[in-house]
Amino acid sequence: MRAVLVVNPQATATTPAGRDVLAHALASEVKLDVVETDYRGHAMAAAAKAAEEGVDLVVAHGGDGTVNEVVNGLLSVGKAPMLGVVPGGSANVFARALGLPRNPVEATHVLLTAIAESRSRCVGLGRASWGSDSRYFTFNAGVGWDADVVAGVDRRRGKQTSPALYARIALATYFKPAHGQPRLQIEIPGEEPHQAMRLAFVSNTDPWSYLGNRPVHLNAGTTFDGGLGLYSLSTLRMPTVLRALRQAVSKRGNQRGGKLLRRDDVESIRVTAEEPVRLQVDGDLVGERTNVEFTSVPKALVVAV
Repeated sequence: MRAVLVVNPQATATTPAGRDVLAHALASEVKLDVVETDYRGHAMAAAAKAAEEGVDLVVAHGGDGTVNEVVNGLLSVGKAPMLGVVPGGSANVFARALGLPRNPVEATHVLLTAIAESRSRCVGLGRASWGSDSRYFTFNAGVGWDADVVAGVDRRRGKQTSPALYARIALATYFKPAHGQPRLQIEIPGEEPHQAMRLAFVSNTDPWSYLGNRPVHLNAGTTFDGGLGLYSLSTLRMPTVLRALRQAVSKRGNQRGGKLLRRDDVESIRVTAEEPVRLQVDGDLVGERTNVEFTSVPKALVVAV
């Protein structure tokens, strides 16, 4: 088996020693090449090259951004190789949703066992499209407030990312949004358009994210084996937001309310804004858009787990 290990050395929990242990362990089982990324988009290019060359397995070692780039690179060229994931970031939402350990050494053991036993699973993805461009996402995408938070964190790149940093920026962004409160139209097949919505979270799995060890639930019925989940609010007034946050971090994660639009298993969602609003996919800021379509892509990728 031929494999490529794509490592982001700047990821929060990635170290040279950990990289070397992982590379040595993989090299004992497969014919391995190692690529260390040094610019945004490098992981995507490395994964696309591996796919073009017919590599059997590409392992992403880094955070969710590294995984997202690798996934998009794999799917850019014909039939995608199998994906392996060894967490190395601060949140590692995709890896945790797959049931992988957060500890890189333990996750490496799981990966090696999966290779030895030819064990894998097929997962569905989401895809965000605008104009002629698109981007796959593994666990979530969002328009509005959450994308503004991602932009705020990006501006502090180089600082240690943590739930506390995200919380501080989320609070600051709430009280002083970059573009005011957007007015969004949301279209779901078979329904009348939903007008004047204030944000749109689109999930490919649940939990949607984590606050440390605490999962954040927005669409408890959304899985890698079904369609997309939608979570949207028609107001961002403080009582509504506080209620939504309480429900999101509760153990049941049962989101409901008069100002809430929620769907758990839909094939597509279109979001249109009167003015450009920010878009993020898997915690990576894409830019500002006025029209984005989110679609479910069933059985898009094979993952070694």
